[in-house]
Amino acid sequence: MPFPQFIKRRKTAAATILALCLGAALAGRGLCERDAAPPPENATLAASHPREVRPPAVAGRFYPAGPAELSDMLTQCFRRAVTTHLSGRLRALVVPHAGYEFSGPIAASAYSVVKEKYKRVMILAASHHARYAGVSVAAVSAFHTPLGDVPLDPDASILRGLPGFGHLPAADGPEHSIEVQLPFLQKVLPSGFTLVPLLMSEVDPLALARALIPHVDSGTLVVASSDLSHYHPYDDAKALDAACGKAIPSLDFSGMDGCEACGKTPVLTLMEMARISGWKGVLLDLRNSGDTSGPKDRVVGYAAIAFVEPEEKTGDGMEQQIPEKERGELLRLARTAITAHLIKDSAIERPADPSPLLAEKRGCFVTLHKAGQLRGCIGTILPVMPLSQCVEENAVNAAFSDPRFPALTAAELSEIEIEISVLTVPKPLSFSSPDDLLKKLKPGVQGVILSSGHRRATFLPQVWEQIGNPESFLIHLCVKAGCTPNCWKSPDTKIEVYEAEYFAE
Repeated sequence: MPFPQFIKRRKTAAATILALCLGAALAGRGLCERDAAPPPENATLAASHPREVRPPAVAGRFYPAGPAELSDMLTQCFRRAVTTHLSGRLRALVVPHAGYEFSGPIAASAYSVVKEKYKRVMILAASHHARYAGVSVAAVSAFHTPLGDVPLDPDASILRGLPGFGHLPAADGPEHSIEVQLPFLQKVLPSGFTLVPLLMSEVDPLALARALIPHVDSGTLVVASSDLSHYHPYDDAKALDAACGKAIPSLDFSGMDGCEACGKTPVLTLMEMARISGWKGVLLDLRNSGDTSGPKDRVVGYAAIAFVEPEEKTGDGMEQQIPEKERGELLRLARTAITAHLIKDSAIERPADPSPLLAEKRGCFVTLHKAGQLRGCIGTILPVMPLSQCVEENAVNAAFSDPRFPALTAAELSEIEIEISVLTVPKPLSFSSPDDLLKKLKPGVQGVILSSGHRRATFLPQVWEQIGNPESFLIHLCVKAGCTPNCWKSPDTKIEVYEAEYFAE
């Protein structure tokens, strides 16, 4: 089993809060949960395949069932939101999931900071209707809301097939904590997005975070769905929620011991992801139902919290060693080599009078991008051939032999951008422990080669721009090599490092 420490067998404090919600729900209006049966004990996850579109479970109760009415209510929520300017790129949010009458303005405070497009949203939520070991991933093709369908991302099926994941209809069918996030997301991401819905019960947040990080790229927004304290008098709730509002963004795990939240496990999972990835937390809003629409004798708390990737340079890379003339020659060589494979009688423009530098044996990678997205990347790490030959061969390989992508077509030729990376000779990196390894890596400067048994993979120095945290970088590299996410901690794993000079058209 890839993640043997994934499932947590003991009952958590979050489960206690869930039971409280189920027993004391405010009927009809969605202050927390309503009309829920007691959670089945020890339910079993099953593998399943996507089927029909999931219909709304709480439309007309937690939010309006009509598209026009729902759109109007969302507008009203955003008018009552707290607006915040974030410094850095938004990576994740903590958002409440109660009826819009109660938590809608605080949810809008969270979603008002979504200023960029995200192709995918991963929602972490706690089950309110069943108790089980692991994570349930709805086996549907899409979630329907009054504003339209939200299709599931292919990663949902991938995760559903992993150990510790599966599908439990008794949990997914009536659950509101994922569903109520979707209309807000449809409002702020009008061009559309795909969904990875993760409904969890008894899990280890750290192990789950490590399992999820390889599925979170720069185009993914992570949302942890949770309310805070439940049914305390107004002043007591404010004190309890203030502690949560301080602990969550500061990644104070010990401070979370006293935090009441029905989605505590999703929040802890997100906190672990933030810690590993180097994201910084920002409290956006902290209110309760007594501030929005309910009585003040028994209130439910709500927080809006953002996690951002700080705007900072990871490193300066190598000093320039390849002159502009040779850079241009190599880029022309790469493009014409690809073109010659697509267009009949097209000539490859090899340097007529190559400099000694181009005849020197060097390792190199050629990377293709299309519309800002990776379209192919193949290289040779060791210096086994002249640089010009290395570039020519790997340009063709990147275009037509990268197993992750279909072969490049002539129609795409004008849309691709070519980048060349010229490598230094890799050197072994000695380290005494996993912590020592993290300290010795040089983000933004070094490419890393990871070897575990017969498996081997590398990330170029440029990858630090997308994965700036060393632990997250190594987790992704382990997965690329086909190993478990924590393989970098094994004493048998070998690490080599190199630097690269890279340039593009």
